[in-house]
Amino acid sequence: MKRLVTAAVGVALLLLLTGCTPSGVAVEDFAGVPDDITTSGAIPEDTDGTPQAFYLNDGGQLAVVLWGSSTCPYVGTDISVVKPADEGNEVKVTVADLPDQPCTMDLVPHTTVFWTPVKTTTTKPLIVHVLDASITVPVK
Repeated sequence: MKRLVTAAVGVALLLLLTGCTPSGVAVEDFAGVPDDITTSGAIPEDTDGTPQAFYLNDGGQLAVVLWGSSTCPYVGTDISVVKPADEGNEVKVTVADLPDQPCTMDLVPHTTVFWTPVKTTTTKPLIVHVLDASITVPVK
């Protein structure tokens, strides 16, 4: 009986720990820009639509801001490490295909938030590859 309890506790602990490991899927996405940006500058109000990226929550999360139509926004789906911290500190954000429908011709921001990948660091600049852009996120 004691072994069974020990095994059950071990399995529960393993499930708890793996549940705390951030995955590469988006945590959330929303229209607009985040309120709690950690950066040396602010998001410009007048933009040419260039993608932007910022740390949130003291570097624990990464916000990727993509500009496009309000009715057919670009939305990040997942993030993957291209080069870990000791090899260049680069990630790639995959973006969902746009719907096959008419879209408004406005230019508005849409934010996707990811957990900052564990194989990267906030103590070096992070290169984020998204769409056709490469964004450098400054040291946290």
